[in-house]
Amino acid sequence: MTRLTFLGTGTSTGIPEIGCHCPTCSSTDPHDHRYRASALVRTKDQVIAIDCGPDFREQMLQNHVEHLDAIFLTHEHYDHVGGLDDIRPLFREHKPCKIYAEPNVIEAIRTRMPYAFTEHRYPGVPDMQMIPITPGEPILLSGETTVLPLRVMHGRLPIVGFRIGDLSYITDCKTLPEETYSAIKGTHTLVVNALRTYLHPAHLDLDEALEVIAKVHPRRSYLIHFAHTFGTHNQIQARLPRDVYAAYDQLTIDVP
Repeated sequence: MTRLTFLGTGTSTGIPEIGCHCPTCSSTDPHDHRYRASALVRTKDQVIAIDCGPDFREQMLQNHVEHLDAIFLTHEHYDHVGGLDDIRPLFREHKPCKIYAEPNVIEAIRTRMPYAFTEHRYPGVPDMQMIPITPGEPILLSGETTVLPLRVMHGRLPIVGFRIGDLSYITDCKTLPEETYSAIKGTHTLVVNALRTYLHPAHLDLDEALEVIAKVHPRRSYLIHFAHTFGTHNQIQARLPRDVYAAYDQLTIDVP
């Protein structure tokens, strides 16, 4: 059994967006408060975070997370890595923190956080073990958990999604190569981004996301990475077909 908690289901500006007074941003429904996209995955023997954005501290506190075994990064954009400095309290007793990412993402983090990688580091900086990954090559963690990185395209930028058991998690995607479709076809639970109802050059819109779901043919699907222009949670859900759900922050689901 794999348990997934949606830590954040919003796009890079979150919801509400600063300075916006649209119906979504003004909503008092807690489902319409969305942190930047990330997830917590619990397996039989591992506790894993997917992405570590600028809302990471609040996400950990709200979900009472006190330990992580590893963090997997989809790509280097700030809304997916901007919280890495906040990992420090989680790894005081379990150093270093294992960060799994593609080599270009590792290099981007080293460039942005040089103080964490110097020979003589300032006391208290994050202690990170950067572990390179390659799409299509499975990673066996300690115990029985295997994580399969998946190639997806964020516009022209190659990034990764992940398959963990019968859960496939994809965010910031615009297109998927055929090998990724083959790797996730028939997965029990698919998580995929759907930014809004009209075209975007680097993200799936709703119609495109539904086309992906139809091709993968999962038992159920959850949409994430919403912009405020998509509408309120209730409006989004009303547009979705059977077995497709609008995820929301702190929603927890079990995957057989």
